[in-house]
Amino acid sequence: MKKILFAASECVPFIKTGGLADVCGALPKEFDPNYWDVRVVIPNYSCIPEKYRSKFEYVTHFYMNAGSKIQDKYVGVLQYQMDGVTYYFIDNEEYFTCTTPYGDIRYDIEKFVFFDKAVLSMLPLIGFQPDIIHCHDWETGLIPVYLKNEFQGDMFFWGMKSIITIHNLKFQGVWDVETMQELTGFPKDLFTPDKLEFKKDANMLKGGIVYADYITTVSDSYANEIQMPFYGEGLDGLLSARHFDMQGIVNGIDYQSYDPQTDAKIFVNYNHESFRRKKALNKEKLQQELGLAVDKKKYMIGLVSRLTDQKGLDLVNCVMDGIVDEFTQFVVIGTGDSQYENMFRHYAWKYPDRVSANICYSDELARKLYAAADAFLMPSLFEPCGLTQLISFRYGTVPIVRETGGLRDTVIPYNEYENTGDGFSFSNYNAHEMLNIINYSKHIYYDKKRAWNQIIDRGMQKDFSWNASKFRYEGLYNYLLGEC
Repeated sequence: MKKILFAASECVPFIKTGGLADVCGALPKEFDPNYWDVRVVIPNYSCIPEKYRSKFEYVTHFYMNAGSKIQDKYVGVLQYQMDGVTYYFIDNEEYFTCTTPYGDIRYDIEKFVFFDKAVLSMLPLIGFQPDIIHCHDWETGLIPVYLKNEFQGDMFFWGMKSIITIHNLKFQGVWDVETMQELTGFPKDLFTPDKLEFKKDANMLKGGIVYADYITTVSDSYANEIQMPFYGEGLDGLLSARHFDMQGIVNGIDYQSYDPQTDAKIFVNYNHESFRRKKALNKEKLQQELGLAVDKKKYMIGLVSRLTDQKGLDLVNCVMDGIVDEFTQFVVIGTGDSQYENMFRHYAWKYPDRVSANICYSDELARKLYAAADAFLMPSLFEPCGLTQLISFRYGTVPIVRETGGLRDTVIPYNEYENTGDGFSFSNYNAHEMLNIINYSKHIYYDKKRAWNQIIDRGMQKDFSWNASKFRYEGLYNYLLGEC
């Protein structure tokens, strides 16, 4: 039995702010329990819903020191079993009483330094000795550092491997060296340019990249892109130096949850055989609910996103008047930077029967939009993987994407001469190039309906379930354990 521990800052269904939580919630369930013992550890946030927290069972507790600023801290360990997976929760009211997992970055850094050391410290006490600790993003970046340094003096940890998965390189956990020393207790010689030092500060993610036995990202293209200065966020040189120990593995989605044939949150259920008749019914009902002109012939474009610079929304702003012509409707769901929230509110005011701005996040409304829209727009500046386009395929909605990261790896651009492809894409970060491809998609939608339906057919038959990705993770784990 091979033992793997996932360490992360969030995990579905307990706590979620982004795609990282989906990965940590869905992937561990996919492994065959006859060969793999995969467990998960996250903080015991007070904002985890009470229906789960009330069922957590006490395992043990102890007191722990890290640096001079983390002294004699209580560490509780709770556990919960669901879908055959054991979940551990690191408990400390001082650090994890919160309404959201992230807030002030200085405070976040301290609580995740505490979490990282607590994860390793608890293992001998709970009697679980993983072969590999799979760390996710900067919040767990110091686990490989502690593992290869302070914890190497304990035979329990000898031979234990670590992997770090970069979900978004933009977020790294950077603070000044002096404070980091006081938090971690690391000696000065770890804060050098070949280890944790980064532009005269200390960088938690960099520590993970330097000390982990292997690095993964969430798509092949993103793994290549982050080795270049434009995408590398200052770590491209280090990532290039480690490129033989790195690969991209595309995320999956939960095909049981995201299934238009059984999804209870959409208006009308359908599958790849019935979407021609039934998908338009979802569109009409959503138009009615959102106060848009009710007309199944309108071309509906959806956008579900964090409203930030990364997502290419400045391109949308540049040509929005051209996108929402008299034949087109645009529905956005999301929250984020106020400039983009207000931008969409403005267009909803300007075009009340064509644009619906839903400045919120609602899973139910998002699913209705996946089922109702004809196309989904993702014009990202960079996109490590992206889940929206994968969900769109599942619901028979055609993605329109910029060719970057996971979008390039998952969407095959339509070729009308060979009648191939399952979406539309543009390569340069340019608003008018984006508008041209949107207009081209409208032309296919209105003038070549049979070809459009074939694009949907091909998309709905793709497999982006976790079952497909788990084999690559199994191969990687076996490689690190010397069994391939």
